[in-house]
Amino acid sequence: MAGYLLRRGLHLVLVLLLVTVAVSALLDLMPGDPALTILGTTASKADVAALDHQLGLDRPFAVRYASWLVASVHGDLGQSVITKQPVLQAIQQGLPITLEIVALALVIALAVAVPVAAYCARRPGGATDVTATGLSSVLLSLPAFVGGIVLLYLLAVVVPVVPVGGWVAFTEDPAANLHAAILPAVVIALGPCAGFFRVLRADMITTLQQDFVLTARAKGLPTRYILLRHALRPSLFTLVTTAGLTVGGLISASFIVDVIFQLPGLGNITVQAINTKDIPIVQGVTVFIAFVYVAANAVVDLTYAVLDPRVQRP
Repeated sequence: MAGYLLRRGLHLVLVLLLVTVAVSALLDLMPGDPALTILGTTASKADVAALDHQLGLDRPFAVRYASWLVASVHGDLGQSVITKQPVLQAIQQGLPITLEIVALALVIALAVAVPVAAYCARRPGGATDVTATGLSSVLLSLPAFVGGIVLLYLLAVVVPVVPVGGWVAFTEDPAANLHAAILPAVVIALGPCAGFFRVLRADMITTLQQDFVLTARAKGLPTRYILLRHALRPSLFTLVTTAGLTVGGLISASFIVDVIFQLPGLGNITVQAINTKDIPIVQGVTVFIAFVYVAANAVVDLTYAVLDPRVQRP
């Protein structure tokens, strides 16, 4: 187990190195001088040169990247060029909002997809199964920004049951916090919910045809018991993998709802940083998302042994 954890840790470090190199290189390929873009065309050459020096743009790429890497290992991701706020502090401010939206969306998607998939797998080809499968096709093809605008119009304008935008911290008012978070979470949960449903439905249909399930039926065990105790657990492998991979996608989708619903999460912070060419913020948030994505995949691998004792740890 220790060797496996070491390998996963090395894999995490390698992926993060590649991501940081790619992001730094892409920032170098941006057209024009970022310092001139930030300061405006009326800035003097001295001011542009000073900002170039502050951003390290007057140094070779390898030197600048190595300097940033050493500082980031020590917890220093730099500071915003615009607000002078430390990047790590900006991430800490937006992170709780983004994590809450993502976690709530994941819970909603699983809470809907698992029981519906189990019910449909019991009678594949039935009216409920056909309806749910068709609806999942629609949801999978629906972009998050379209779903967000439609639901915002229906539930905040036509039938005003949720706020149009804004955010209330959980510590201030838990009920108001959930009221503000529920619609953004539903918006980004639609696509994953459809994907989870399809994956689990297909796996459960296969599992229900296995000999051990047929034996359980021959013993006269209740259908609900067979579905929950015999068929569900061995059918969760693909779903767990999909859910782990979906975490990164949910974080990306949360950027869209941050803008639509004007939430002060990582999405709004990043979009504003891109518009103002605030390179340290963009770089720091990108690295953080890469870390979360790789860490989620590592947790998925460790979960396999819990789901099925027959799976041996590498």
